[in-house]
Amino acid sequence: MKEERVTFVGNRNIRCLHNKTIEITKAVSLSTRGDCIAGVSASKACNDFDKEFKARFSESGRKVNLEIKVDEQTFRMHGFTDQRLTLSHDHDIVIRRSNYVCPRTLCVLCNKASFDIPRELVLKLQDPATAAVLKIFVE
Repeated sequence: MKEERVTFVGNRNIRCLHNKTIEITKAVSLSTRGDCIAGVSASKACNDFDKEFKARFSESGRKVNLEIKVDEQTFRMHGFTDQRLTLSHDHDIVIRRSNYVCPRTLCVLCNKASFDIPRELVLKLQDPATAAVLKIFVE
């Protein structure tokens, strides 16, 4: 199973209130309207993933295990690959509960969204000094 890691940091405007998506972005600033965003200043976006890793997404139905880790706290979820995924966006990574696909989409039919992130973890993500990691494993 191949793994990718994306480092990111918190931001005072993180809300994690969206019930359909989670987003990690390379953007350094954030308005309160981005209520699905869990982190900013990401080290990677969809287009930055290794070619071999991205190739694993070209077949529908592979399980994608994801973890957001901050200090000793880990939030786990899973979604699925879809043959329509391009993983071509230069700025963002979006994890979706729905089966909607665009260049920002990492996986679809995820079992959780930003609203499901424990509030204790969201409080940590609201601190710009918080360092976090998104780990992505494709079966």
